Amino acid sequence: MEMVLEFLGNIPWWGWILAVIVLVFLYDILQKKHTILHNFPVVGHFRYLLESIGPELRQYIVANNREELPFNRIERSWIYASAKNENNYEGFGTDRDIYEPNYIFVKNAMMPFKVENKHPNQKDPYFLACAKIMGEGRRRRPYRPASVINVSAMSFGSLSARAVESLNKGCQLSHAYHNTGEGGLSPYHKKGGDVVFHFGTGYFGVRDDDGNFSMEKMKKLVAENPQVRAIEVKLSQGAKPGKGGVLPGSKITAEIAEIRHVPIGKDVLSPPSHSAFKGVDGLVEFVENIAEATGLPVGIKAAIGKLEDWQALVTIMAETGKGPDFISIDGGEGGTGAAPPSFADHVALPWIYGFSAVYQLFKKHNLTERVVFVGSGKLGFPAKAVMAFAMGVDCINVAREAMLSIGCIQAQICHTNHCPSGVATQSKWKQRGINIEDKSIRTSFYFKNFRKELLEMTHAAGYEHPAQFTMDDVDMATGDKNMINTLADVYHYHKVAVPFTGIKDIMNCPHLGGGYEPKKEKKDVKKAIKNEEVRY
Repeated sequence: MEMVLEFLGNIPWWGWILAVIVLVFLYDILQKKHTILHNFPVVGHFRYLLESIGPELRQYIVANNREELPFNRIERSWIYASAKNENNYEGFGTDRDIYEPNYIFVKNAMMPFKVENKHPNQKDPYFLACAKIMGEGRRRRPYRPASVINVSAMSFGSLSARAVESLNKGCQLSHAYHNTGEGGLSPYHKKGGDVVFHFGTGYFGVRDDDGNFSMEKMKKLVAENPQVRAIEVKLSQGAKPGKGGVLPGSKITAEIAEIRHVPIGKDVLSPPSHSAFKGVDGLVEFVENIAEATGLPVGIKAAIGKLEDWQALVTIMAETGKGPDFISIDGGEGGTGAAPPSFADHVALPWIYGFSAVYQLFKKHNLTERVVFVGSGKLGFPAKAVMAFAMGVDCINVAREAMLSIGCIQAQICHTNHCPSGVATQSKWKQRGINIEDKSIRTSFYFKNFRKELLEMTHAAGYEHPAQFTMDDVDMATGDKNMINTLADVYHYHKVAVPFTGIKDIMNCPHLGGGYEPKKEKKDVKKAIKNEEVRY
């Protein structure tokens, strides 16, 4: 034994390295799983190493500022700088190819809108609430979002607890609403921000023991959580329309299992279609039943493909006066959720095509004033927002942009539970890197700077509120012989004018959310909840 130890001790360091190389060589030659390693022993491992770090090399070294997808370096840098409240300007002119197809040109007015010395809201000079009210004249508790930019549906489970809490506190600071996503209402959604409770085909948070929708649980949830201001029924999402959501078992902790009412550690697969209703007629009645039971505005969310059912929906709404109070249109290019590439790349229309098609159906049936339109699909940039408002949007929901504001680095491994920034993982260790107070402030700064720039572009065009934009205020490069055309010429419609009498009037709205409600309205809301609790 002593001789063996003495022999090993006399082996030089390079001898150990050589021995390891020999062992790896023998393993590679004998193994049958990887052809590259068998044919190129030892050196073949460098191929797999470079492949594993390829995305990082391209992101930080190879790709140029405008090349990456889904968000290029310039877009990410603007969000990061805005979230940190740092200089988000750029110098020496644009580096965009302004002649490329689909390039947007916002028409400035000869005389910009004259901003008074004192903003109507002196505490928040970038106050920019929705110009329309969800459920006005139809529901017991109508709701006017106090911010035109809000957090889109991203569930606790898909995102980490610290990420969800950061976003909710950021929404409170920004007077925005926070959409729960289909994972149910978690404790981290209850940190002060307005909440839109969203559910899909799995009915998480409002499901019974058999996985079916429970109206009693819905009424109880609304009664116990006055911060829930609206309810959204998900029909489909941009990431994978027509396919149910998937949450890997590795992401399902005991806490998530309790909130969702599902088993621990098993993959949660939502069915592609709803069991609580059948057909468009059933959807309308389902929406009306929830609105009657809760008193809240109820909307639907969908990515757009075939239009036959949308035609049936608007026909029923026009004939009966029933139906959703708001419509969230998701683009096929959107989606924080994991999805098969075939779905993410090819199923559902991009937002601009899907929204324009649906809006025209509602316009044809004179329903646009009754519905609040919410846009979602890479619209979290001021110029894109101007385009969306010109086309008929009333509010914008942001998902990935909000994730970037709290530290997401676009690693694109959300579905693996290995998110390096702690935003999209249930790893306790990686979540510790998220400072909730700091990230909530960053969320609020992103929203503030977004609204600031959106307002400045609105004023440059001669308007007070982005809802006043028309289809003729934005041109788009089409690449044909006409070179550029107005949105009205490209998509063959004009948006219906949104009733707007001034930001000062919006501020005095009794249904305004986000902490702006007059004291009387707060008392009325509490009284309504109390009465509904008794009625239940």
